[in-house]
Amino acid sequence: MPAPKNLFKDAIAAKQPQIGLWVTAADAGITELIGTTGFDWLVVDSEHAPNDIRSLRDSLMALNGSDSHPVVRIPFGEAWMVKQVLDAGAQTVLVPMVDTAEQARKMAAAMYYPPKGIRGMGASGARVSRFAAIADYVATANDEVCLIVQAESRAALDNLDEILAVEGVHGVFIGPADLSADMGYPGNANAPEVQEAIAAAIQKIAASDKAAGILTQDLASAKTYLDLGATFVAVGIDTVFLAKGLRKLSSDAKDLL
Repeated sequence: MPAPKNLFKDAIAAKQPQIGLWVTAADAGITELIGTTGFDWLVVDSEHAPNDIRSLRDSLMALNGSDSHPVVRIPFGEAWMVKQVLDAGAQTVLVPMVDTAEQARKMAAAMYYPPKGIRGMGASGARVSRFAAIADYVATANDEVCLIVQAESRAALDNLDEILAVEGVHGVFIGPADLSADMGYPGNANAPEVQEAIAAAIQKIAASDKAAGILTQDLASAKTYLDLGATFVAVGIDTVFLAKGLRKLSSDAKDLL
């Protein structure tokens, strides 16, 4: 039996648009609920959400059988972090703050078993192989892993051509919040200069053999990014959506008094 097919990887390779959601609640029950709502992909975040390897594993378990593909964002670009989330069951890994091609190459190496990469041979005792039930996992895993790197600084955009040339990178995700801060507009990703840089980056990525991704919290911007050539677009953050909805409900209910 081979490693499970990574349909998200196939979809972005074919430049088929994928709509996603950021999941930051760090609770497997909430992740399971979100997995029933129809998004093509979900970022299970451990950079800015309080996830550790156990809660990431639990969220991956909660998405078994869901049509929403889990994309695990690690806290930082470290090979040991890639190793842990892959063995926990992730197939697609999102790495923040990748500014150079050299950083991208190191992350690509961490994704793959030798001789292509440096991934450690520990899958037989791990969830990813169903504890050795997937007999051909090691032989087939390299074909199904997917690496997405985040470009979220001026340095990353300056080095974008070189990053796009790195073998083993399948997508480049633009991080609007950190990019806007690095450009001198903290908290204002809609500043014209920032949006011009984002548009140029998306178009450059889309013209390559990689897929472009981005996060936004309004559908008008999502449509703009899709029209520019973005393939995988996240359209919200779970905790933000929940908080806004509950604040409105509380306010509307108190207006009844």
